[in-house]
Amino acid sequence: MGLFSKKKAETKSCCCGSNCTPETMAQAEAAKATTGVKVLGSGCAKCNALEDAVRAALTELGMDTAIDHVTDFTQIAAYGVMTTPALVVDGKVVSYGKVLKKDEAKVLIQKARV
Repeated sequence: MGLFSKKKAETKSCCCGSNCTPETMAQAEAAKATTGVKVLGSGCAKCNALEDAVRAALTELGMDTAIDHVTDFTQIAAYGVMTTPALVVDGKVVSYGKVLKKDEAKVLIQKARV
């Protein structure tokens, strides 16, 4: 039968929907190497709640660290994150897919900074 012998054409796609170029991937990798605290997400309510919790945790810890909110999906994909919101401390993903409470964020930041 002709139905079973038909092969599907293989399509190459990347995590950003084939919108990436070598330049954008290089920029994403360079941004990934920087130190600091980053919240990865589209800018939704959950991402903003995570950013607020992280800001409160940093204040309690006495750390004067700026928080970057990354909304570019090419940069988010460079971290290997497929579920947002995510928290990155010094280039290492410490949480993803969950809105952390202030105390949870505080513990993760302390572990990552040791």
